[in-house]
Amino acid sequence: MTRLSPLSVPYRAVQRSASIVFALAFFAFTGGTAFGGFLGGLGSVALVGVAVVAIAGYELAYFRRFEYELTPDTLDIRSGVFSRRNREIPYRRIQNVDISRNVAQRLVGIAAVNLETAGGGETEGSLRFVSYEEARRIQSEVARLKRGGTDGDAPEPEQELLFELTPRELAIVGALSFDLRLPGLVFVFGSTAFPIVASYVDVPVPAGSVAAAGVGVVALGLLVALVSWAAGFASAVVNYYGFRLTRVGDELQYERGLLQRYNGSIPLDKLQTLTVEDNPLKRRFGYATLLVETAGYAPSSDGSNGSGGGGRGSEAAIPLATRDRVLGLVADLEGIEEPTFERPPTRIRRRYAVRYSLVLGVATLALYGANRFLPQEIPWFVPLALVPVAVVAGALQWRHRGYALDENHFVTRNGFWKREMRFVPYYRVQTVIERRTIFQRRWRVSTVTADTAGSISLVGGDATAVDIEVADAAELRETLNDRLREALSARREARQQSRQAALDIRAAEPDRDPDESDSGSDPDTRDDVSETPEFVEEAEPTATENEDEGESEDEGEDEQEPDDPFIWGASAESGDDEAESDAASADTESESDGDATTSADSASDDESSDDSR
Repeated sequence: MTRLSPLSVPYRAVQRSASIVFALAFFAFTGGTAFGGFLGGLGSVALVGVAVVAIAGYELAYFRRFEYELTPDTLDIRSGVFSRRNREIPYRRIQNVDISRNVAQRLVGIAAVNLETAGGGETEGSLRFVSYEEARRIQSEVARLKRGGTDGDAPEPEQELLFELTPRELAIVGALSFDLRLPGLVFVFGSTAFPIVASYVDVPVPAGSVAAAGVGVVALGLLVALVSWAAGFASAVVNYYGFRLTRVGDELQYERGLLQRYNGSIPLDKLQTLTVEDNPLKRRFGYATLLVETAGYAPSSDGSNGSGGGGRGSEAAIPLATRDRVLGLVADLEGIEEPTFERPPTRIRRRYAVRYSLVLGVATLALYGANRFLPQEIPWFVPLALVPVAVVAGALQWRHRGYALDENHFVTRNGFWKREMRFVPYYRVQTVIERRTIFQRRWRVSTVTADTAGSISLVGGDATAVDIEVADAAELRETLNDRLREALSARREARQQSRQAALDIRAAEPDRDPDESDSGSDPDTRDDVSETPEFVEEAEPTATENEDEGESEDEGEDEQEPDDPFIWGASAESGDDEAESDAASADTESESDGDATTSADSASDDESSDDSR
């Protein structure tokens, strides 16, 4: 078993005790006086000293009680001071191994290692802290053992540099970035503090004409935009400084960060969705961003790894590059180019224009109502001047929406200010959903969503074909179901052939004469088979045999239950390539409000073949 770095003890003690010591010191030197000098100067110092010693003792015990080991099949972690916890994390379940280092950690020479697994909403395992060399060793060893490597002296796979962010491109990333969080915090603080200040201080409110009020509003808007741009520029430079993306074997590895340095991996076989993202400024200058999503892994959910994905479970594979380079990497990873999109019906442009006009009408009514109660008259009719803008915005939204069905992918495009083009392989689709809201039923359109294991449906983070004809939506739903079954069947057959090849078993040739096969067989081949019977006995049963066994076991139940024409059987696999499902079901329900849902439920395959191998 291996322990953490000895330097982690003083670092964790200082990190943990800083806030506690400050709070105790504040209480001791202020609260102690308020309680009649109960603590006093010496008592305050003694209390702080006891707290420091207690924290240092706990961190020393944590260091001595924390151990980890890389076994041939699992990463074992034993931890806990008062409550012991033993964890065994199989390598095949590990999605990402991320390494992070801030400025202080880089000076000390230590790093934090986070292990993410499929389906986990939080970090499964965390090593705080090990040396940087040990962190890189863990990252490379986990990758090697995931590939099935057993020889520790085996050469490392070649590294191929896919993308490196130059200083000029970094400056462009900052120039095209906006961050509204800082202006929002200033607004919240100002709106909260102004009434308090006004209650103690007579704050003069300038009175002026309507033109002066309009100028003030415009100046405030420009100030917010300037602050947002400055905050976005600083955030982009800090997050993406020194960005590098390399391909190492079957993984993508990235490295970036100025104050907090990150090293992470993105398994290629875990990719769920590729997203090309841009905005009007990026489109004007020909730039775009590439985001990737992996199964069950949300690296930016807590911001701990600095993925910059905005909490969507996405990782920026390329923060900014020319659109041709981004689409070239998409073609390299998924073998697909930008398709021709099928837009919503032309009448939907009126729907979008009406929607934006209603928003302006509500704003006008709100200003009119405020004008009745405020002593100073405000231009409540200004939003009405933006009605032509609403018509143009509706046309732009219609133009930038659409979907396409490629040979192996479902592609969607949505958004104008933040346009996202998503590429989803058919075999990654988990659920196909058709929805119609009250307003969509009035316009005779529907929305079809293809949910994956890496998308976040609750916040709209999945591939969606919005506002398409009802008949086209039903046809699209059925087409996605059919192509999902075909893709899963093809992948299952490819997996079975690869496993048979690994076991040195050749598939039978049905067109071959049995007598010829018996007489013409090579004696060396017969000798090889007879000498290794254990591999044949431990070979995984074929899909046909599994189906026959399942039919014989469920024969009685099938005779009792009526046939349901809306249920189809197939094979589906989850985001983890080591878990392969034996059945996938798609249930289509017609409700009074017009909603229809089709789902593919994954079930785990028998993993005894992995143990036998």
